[in-house]
Amino acid sequence: MTEIGFAVDPSPALRPQPTVLSGRVVTLRPFDLPSQAAALYQATHGPERDHLWRYMNEGPFPSLDVFQAAFEKKQSSTDPLFFAIVENATGLPVGQAAYLRIEPAQRVVEVGNIVFTPALQRSCGATEAMYLMARHVFEDLGYRRYEWKCNALNQPSRRAALRLGFAFEGIFRQHTIVKGRNRDTAWFSMLDLEWPQRRASFEQWLAPSNFDPAGRQKLSLSQLNGL
Repeated sequence: MTEIGFAVDPSPALRPQPTVLSGRVVTLRPFDLPSQAAALYQATHGPERDHLWRYMNEGPFPSLDVFQAAFEKKQSSTDPLFFAIVENATGLPVGQAAYLRIEPAQRVVEVGNIVFTPALQRSCGATEAMYLMARHVFEDLGYRRYEWKCNALNQPSRRAALRLGFAFEGIFRQHTIVKGRNRDTAWFSMLDLEWPQRRASFEQWLAPSNFDPAGRQKLSLSQLNGL
């Protein structure tokens, strides 16, 4: 008998909806122009922050008005579905992320459009935000494949994907054109069968007991993921 792949439940996953994903340090909230746009613009713009948009399909934006117009379109979009990453201690948005290329029938979804402000970068909240989004995909919505893609030249993003537990799958050469430049795209994925171990690693890393009084981690997430 010819092998054609193992049998899979053909039931579709649920489509992500605007919802609140609450964590200990950060909360992901659907884009909301009045409460988020101005603060997020301020936190992601200025000469010392232009690099945050280097590998994005858009930005930096020339003015708050232009940013707000783009923000309003994203707020009404369902794919990508955008979330602001809000710091619980201050109530301020410190980043953004989105679900995109949503395919419920195939139970495949991607995380992307990620912008972390300097206040969020390399913080517990940054990791918690990615954990909350992954957990929602696998445990609430029923997806079997979770994707991460980035410009192949974006080494920080590639390192982040591996640290978070995504598996590198290869490079799509001359995949697209972004801002008038070639983009080779690095592909990563996490599967539903891998999620229980990834969840355990996330939760062990995020536990307050994993940090000393100065906030330094005791075990790295890379160590917990066996890297």
